[in-house]
Amino acid sequence: MAKQFQCELVSWGEVYRLSALLVRQMKDAGYRPDVIIAIARGGYVPARLVCDFLDIYDLTSVRISHYTAGSSKEETARLSSPLCMDIKGLRVLLVDDITDTGDTIVVALQHIREFGPAEVKTAVLQHKKQSTLQPDFYAKTLLKWRWIIYPWAVVEDIGGFLRAMPVLPKSIEATNTMLQADHGITVPPRILRQVFQMIEKNRE
Repeated sequence: MAKQFQCELVSWGEVYRLSALLVRQMKDAGYRPDVIIAIARGGYVPARLVCDFLDIYDLTSVRISHYTAGSSKEETARLSSPLCMDIKGLRVLLVDDITDTGDTIVVALQHIREFGPAEVKTAVLQHKKQSTLQPDFYAKTLLKWRWIIYPWAVVEDIGGFLRAMPVLPKSIEATNTMLQADHGITVPPRILRQVFQMIEKNRE
């Protein structure tokens, strides 16, 4: 039987709105970083939007492996792609999409501080209250836990959910019926078609 838990689909428009709110918090606090570091992969889009809103050119990334498709995760968060930029003496903003357990940001912070920045602050679009770490900036607090599906990961996550089902549904309608029952979401048909194409391609 597939694992049942509530999910939430986040739109591109909502991502943009949350990013703007995040930057407004920074401006109100009088904060401006010298460089922005995205936590790959979820932090790529939010970090780029923050760069745009703040007119900051210097953007780089680190990759922390923790979650995989469909909310599955490795036992511990680990650094898989280190920082490749000199940030000594700089004000650094570390950006991710969400704090779930907080483990990903903790590992990234430990790594980044080894490079001698003047300071490191953290920012996410959405902060889950259950997280062990509270970011310096966050646009929205999620009081009740649910799995958040961002638009840049929807095909990957939904594909993970479908592969976990004992029997793959035969139609778009049947798929949405099962997703609604297991996760409380309805996915646009065009996206489900992309998911089915991905699954079929991976079987080849």
